[in-house]
Amino acid sequence: MQAQYSDIGTKESYERNSRGVEIFSKCWFPENHRMKAIVCLCHGYGDTCTFFLDGIARKIASAGYGVFALDYPGFGLSEGLHGYIPSFDTLVDDVAEHFAKIKGNPEYRDLPSFLFGQSMGGAVALKIHFKQPKDWNGAILVAPMCKISDDVVPAWPVQQVLIFMAKLLPKEKLVPQKDLAELAFREKEKQEQCSYNVIAYKDKPRLRTALEMLRTTQEIESRLQEVSLPIIILHGEA
Repeated sequence: MQAQYSDIGTKESYERNSRGVEIFSKCWFPENHRMKAIVCLCHGYGDTCTFFLDGIARKIASAGYGVFALDYPGFGLSEGLHGYIPSFDTLVDDVAEHFAKIKGNPEYRDLPSFLFGQSMGGAVALKIHFKQPKDWNGAILVAPMCKISDDVVPAWPVQQVLIFMAKLLPKEKLVPQKDLAELAFREKEKQEQCSYNVIAYKDKPRLRTALEMLRTTQEIESRLQEVSLPIIILHGEA
């Protein structure tokens, strides 16, 4: 049976990255026990690193792993316009930079490292892997955003209008969107819990953000054959 450690420590911090953006991060770790490996968490579009992922992180840490996460620029407690992704590649670069600092720490340098991505975080994790194909020992993807569901993607004519509008009004919240809680969870209790995460972005997607996510899923779908690390993919029932 997997050993469980009840003495879990946590740390929260703010730090400016190489672009000068202040990033909020958090880590969970087993106290008084040597870490077996490090797990780097990538949160979803409608979440942050301190809400639903907190319970997952504590569970992983209780099994002897160090867990590290951050809020992306524009999400949660990190600096930036709320819910705005001007460039998905830049977001990935910011996340990769943060995790590289962790992996470069002498305390963790020789430990195996794994990516954990949920929803949009799954796309972030895969993009990091594409950038660093030999730097990770594996990945866990939970309902990864590899393709936007057909019932969520606007019709083709609407897409063309949105693409044009994104050039003129990139920050405007004009993209039609179903309730994120209903899309993410079937259980009413979980849907209601989403309302308690007051720092999560719950409004309509900004035009540029929606366009970047659409382009990212199209890229990932076309590059899945490049995935070269062990992956566990978890998903709810259809």
